[in-house]
Amino acid sequence: MSENKSNYDASNITALEGLEAVRKRPGMYIGSTDSKGLHHLVWEVVDNSIDEHLAGHCDHIDLVIHKNNSITVRDNGRGIPTGMHEKLQKSALEVVMTVLHAGGKFDKDTYKVSGGLHGVGVSCVNALSIDLKVEVHREGKVFEQEYSKGKPQYDVRQIGETDKNGTNVTFLPDPEIFEEVIYEYEILAKRARELSYLNKGLTIVMVDERQPGKKGEDGKLETEYKTEKFHSEGGLKEFVKHLDIARPSIIAEPIHVIGRDDKENVEVEVAMQYNTSYQEHIHSYVNNINTREGGTHVNGFRRAVTREFKKYADENGLLDKLTKQKISITGEDFREGLTAVVSVKVPEPQFKGQTKGELGNSEVTAIVSQKMGEVLKYYLEENKDQAKRIIDKVIIAATARHAARKARESVQRKNVLAGGGLPGKLSDCSSKDPNISEIFLVEGDSAGGTAKQGRDRHFQAILPLRGKILNVEKAMEHRIYENEEIKNMFTALGVSIEEKEGQRVLNIDKLRYHKIVIMCDADVDGSHIVTLILTFFFRYMKPLIEGGYIYIAAPPLYQVKKGKKSVYCWNDDERNDAISQFGGQDDNSIKTQRYKGLGEMNADQLWETTMDPDTRILRQVKIEEYLDADSVFSMLMGDEVPPRRAFIEENAQYANVDV
Repeated sequence: MSENKSNYDASNITALEGLEAVRKRPGMYIGSTDSKGLHHLVWEVVDNSIDEHLAGHCDHIDLVIHKNNSITVRDNGRGIPTGMHEKLQKSALEVVMTVLHAGGKFDKDTYKVSGGLHGVGVSCVNALSIDLKVEVHREGKVFEQEYSKGKPQYDVRQIGETDKNGTNVTFLPDPEIFEEVIYEYEILAKRARELSYLNKGLTIVMVDERQPGKKGEDGKLETEYKTEKFHSEGGLKEFVKHLDIARPSIIAEPIHVIGRDDKENVEVEVAMQYNTSYQEHIHSYVNNINTREGGTHVNGFRRAVTREFKKYADENGLLDKLTKQKISITGEDFREGLTAVVSVKVPEPQFKGQTKGELGNSEVTAIVSQKMGEVLKYYLEENKDQAKRIIDKVIIAATARHAARKARESVQRKNVLAGGGLPGKLSDCSSKDPNISEIFLVEGDSAGGTAKQGRDRHFQAILPLRGKILNVEKAMEHRIYENEEIKNMFTALGVSIEEKEGQRVLNIDKLRYHKIVIMCDADVDGSHIVTLILTFFFRYMKPLIEGGYIYIAAPPLYQVKKGKKSVYCWNDDERNDAISQFGGQDDNSIKTQRYKGLGEMNADQLWETTMDPDTRILRQVKIEEYLDADSVFSMLMGDEVPPRRAFIEENAQYANVDV
C-alpha cells in the first residue's frame, strides 16, 4: 500500500460532541429503527474501513454475519489510534468508540476525503448495540475494549503482539432499539458489490455463518459457510457493464474518464455507455455516497455530454436531417439510452438536505465538465464508427421526442377542449377529496364490472384496463401516449407531463386520488399485468411511487368451505391450515375453490376480501434501492433473454403457478 507522510495518532482524533441522545432518539442518527436502520449500522462501520482504503492504507475488508446476527467488520488498515487523547485524557480508541462525531475524518491531514452516510461514526453503532468489541492491531501490539450500550466495560488494554495492522469491530444490535435484528444477506451483498466497483482494487469478502458453504463437484463443502468475494480491477467500467447486463449496448466498450483537479483536490471518475433502451440511467456518487438527486457533479457531466457530442455532430454535418425537418435537438436527446456512473471524491462536500441526496459544491460542475470534455473530444475523433452510431441514436431520440410532444399535447389539448372529460370506462367516486379517494386499476371488463358492483361509490373509483397494457420498456415514447389504456390512466388520474428547464417532469398538483390500487387476477397473467403497470409508473410516473400513492391489491387465492363455515386463504400454507381445522382431507364435505380470476368472485366477496379498508390487504409500492429497481425492470421487461431466464430459474420456487 502507498505511504502517507502525515502522522495518524491520538492527536488527530477530534471530538465534537457527546453520545447521550443516540439511544433516546436513534432515528435522528441512523434514519429509522426498522430494517433499513439496522443495516445502516453495518455501513457506518464499513465506511471507516473504506476511508482507510481511500487514504491508501487498506485493500481488504471482511464482513461476517454470525449465527446470532452479530456482525464483524475486519480491515487491514492502519488501526484506530490507541494512545492517550490529550484533551480528554483517555485512550483515543475509547474516544472514537464513545464520543459522537469523533474520529480522524475531521482532521484534514488524516483523511483527504471520507464517506459515511451521516458521519455519526462507529460511536453511534456502539450506542445502539447491546454488545460491541473492538480489537486493534497497531504498532506491533493488539489492543481491545468491550462495550455494552455504548459504555466501556473496562479500559483499553493490550492483549498480545502482532505483525499485522487493522481494526476488527464485532457488534450485536440492541433488540430493545430495533424492530427486527435479522440481517438480510442480499441487502449487504448488493452494497458490498457496489463499493467494490466504486473502489477498484479493494477486496470485500462476505461470510454468512447462518448458511452452509457451496459444495464442490465431489460433494464436499468448499467453504464452511456461505462466502462471496467482491473485487473489481475495472472499477466503474465494470460497474456500467453490470448495470447494463439486461440492456444491449450499441458501443463496443464503455467510455471511461479519470481526472483530477489539483487546485481543489477533486478526483473525477466516470464510465458511460449507450444502449438500445429509451431511458436515461445516470447514477452518481460523492465519496462513495449515492447522491440520488444528483447535484453539481451530474450537472457538469450532462453539460459536457451535450456540448461535445453536439459540437462533433455539427462539425461533421450529422444533424442536417433534423435541421431540414425543423426539429431542434436538446441535451435530453443526447442522454436517451445512456447508462453512466459519475463518481467524485471531494475533500469537503456540501450536501443539500439531510439525506445527502444532492451535491451542492459549485466548483465541481466546471471540474467534471472539463475532465469529461477532454476525454469525449478525443474519443469521438478516434472512434468515428462508434460516434456515428451514437449520433444516429440521438437523431432517432430527437425525432421521437418531437413526435411524443405532439402526441402528448394532443391528448392534453383534447382533455381541455372536452372540458376535462374523464374516460368513458371510468366509474368515478362521488367524493372530490383526493385524500380519501381511491382508484382501482382493474384487469379486464368482467372483473371491472364485479368491482363496480362491490365498491363503496362514495370514495372508490374503478377504471377497467383492457388486457395487457403496452410494455413501455420496449416502446418509443410517442407510442406510449398513443396507447388508449395509458391515455385513460393519465386522464383519470388528473396528472400531466410538462417540460421544465429542458426536463420532462410529472405534474401531480391535480392528482385526483391519493390511493391508486392495481388490482389484477391472482395468476401468472395477472402478475404480468401488474409488472407492466408498475413498469409504466416507474418509468413515467415515478413521483406517484415516491409520494406513496401506488398500491397493489391482494385478492385471495382460495376459499375453503365446510358446511356453513368458510375461510379465505392467500397462500397454500393458509389453505392447508384451513383444511386441517375443518377436519382434514378425509372428510368428503371439504370444498376448496381456487380463484383464478377476480371475475369468478361475487361482488360481496371481492368487497370483503380485497376492497374493504377494514379487512383488505394492500401492499404499498416503494423504491428503497433505485439501482435494484431499475435493473429489475430492465431485466424483466427488456430485450435481453438470458438475464430474465436466469432470474426466473432462480426465483421459480416463490411463484404461484397453475399447471
